Amino acid sequence: MELTRLGITPIVVFNTIIFLFFTVAFFYQIVYFLVGLRRGEVELPEAKKNHRYAFMIAAHNEEVVIGQLVRSIKEQDYPAELIDVYVVADACTDATAERAREAGAYVYERNDLARKGKSWALDMGFDNVLNERGDDYYDAFIIFDADNLLSKDYVRQMNKVVDLGYLAATSYRNSKNFDSSWISSAYGIWFLREARFLNNARMMLGTGCAISGSGWMVSNKIIRSMHGWAFHTLTEDIQFSTFCAANGIRIAYAPAEFFDEQPVTLKASWIQRMRWTKGFYQVFFSYGGDLARGIGFGRFSSYDMLMTIAPGMILTLLSAMVNATYLVVGSISHGFLATQSEIAMCVGSLVMTFASMYLVFFVLALLTTVAERRHIHATKRWRVWANVLTFPFFMMTYIPITVIALFKKVEWVPTKHEFAMSVDQVTAD
Repeated sequence: MELTRLGITPIVVFNTIIFLFFTVAFFYQIVYFLVGLRRGEVELPEAKKNHRYAFMIAAHNEEVVIGQLVRSIKEQDYPAELIDVYVVADACTDATAERAREAGAYVYERNDLARKGKSWALDMGFDNVLNERGDDYYDAFIIFDADNLLSKDYVRQMNKVVDLGYLAATSYRNSKNFDSSWISSAYGIWFLREARFLNNARMMLGTGCAISGSGWMVSNKIIRSMHGWAFHTLTEDIQFSTFCAANGIRIAYAPAEFFDEQPVTLKASWIQRMRWTKGFYQVFFSYGGDLARGIGFGRFSSYDMLMTIAPGMILTLLSAMVNATYLVVGSISHGFLATQSEIAMCVGSLVMTFASMYLVFFVLALLTTVAERRHIHATKRWRVWANVLTFPFFMMTYIPITVIALFKKVEWVPTKHEFAMSVDQVTAD
C-alpha cells in the first residue's frame, strides 16, 4: 500500500525492469559505436607472405551476375597464380555454369533437390576441392554469393588477417544498388553500420567478430577438419559465427570492401528476412547453452553473440502488449484495477516505446550515413538522406516478421538478382 502511494505499482516495476534490462544488456554496443566513430578504420600490418586462396561461390540460376563476380576476382591486385575460383551451380536451369566457365571459374554442377541451399552447395564444393587438390593446397577459402563484386584490393586486405593467423574473418559489406529503393537503401545502411560500428570496433577492441552473408574467409584447417561444411541451418553464417564464439575461435575483420546486391521490394525483403529470423531462432535454441558456457569461461564474444541472436524484438513487443493490456483492462475497470495516473503512464510507455525505437534507428542511420558517406555510391543523392527518415520504419517491419517466424515453417528460397554491373560502374557516381 505504501509503495502504491509512492507510485511504485506493478506496471511501473515491469516497465522499469524492461528498461534496465535493455540498457544493461546492449550498452556495450554503444561503446562499439563510439569506438568506431572515434578511431576510424582498423589498420592491419602488411602481410609477410602471399597465401593461396580458393574462392567458393554457391549459385542458383545466376547467369545474369555470375560472370561479373568471377571477373572481379580474376582482376585482383594479387598474384593470379595464388587464386582459384570455384562455382557450385546448384540445381540451375539456366546458363549459370556456362557463364562461370567462360569467366574462368572451375564449376561443379549439383542437382540435389532434397538438400537445397547455400550450405549444402558449400559442403559439396569444399569436399570436392579437398579431394581434388589435397588437404593442404590452399591456405584458406573465401566465400561469396553470385551477385557480389570485389574491390581490386580485396584479397590483399584479407591476406593480412590470414597472415596474422586468424582462422576466420569477415569484411566490409557495401551495396551495389543503394539507391534502387527505400528498401535497398535500408539494407545498405545496416550493412555499413555492421562493418564500421560492429565488426571494425570488435577488431579494435580484441573481441570476436561475426560473419554475415558473404564476403568471409575460413581457414583450410577448419574446412579440413570437417572435410566439407557442417552448418546447415537457414542462417549457416550465423551458426558458424556462434560456433566460433562458443568455442573460443576469434573471427577477425579486414577492411576489404565488396559490393552486395540488395532486395528492392518489401515483398522480396520480407521473404529474405523471414528466413534470417527463423534461422536466428534455430541457432538461438541450438547454441544458447553453449554460449552461456562460453560466457562462464569469460568469453565476451559469447555474450556478444548471444545478444545478437536473442529475440530482443519479442521482448519489446511483449512489453508493448503488457502495457496495452493494462491500459485496456484499467480503463474498463473505471479506476478499480488501475488509477488514471497508471493509465496515463501506460499510454506514455506505449508512445515512448515506438518513439524511442524510431529515434534510435534514426540516429544510427544518420551517424552511419555521415561517417560512411564516401562509401555510399548513389546517383540519386536525395535517396541517401531520405533513407535516414525511412530506415526506422524498415527496422520496425521486423516486429511482425519476428512474431510470424516464431510459428511459421520457413524454407530456403533463392533471391533473384538482376543488377549486372562491374565495380567501376558501381563506383562511378
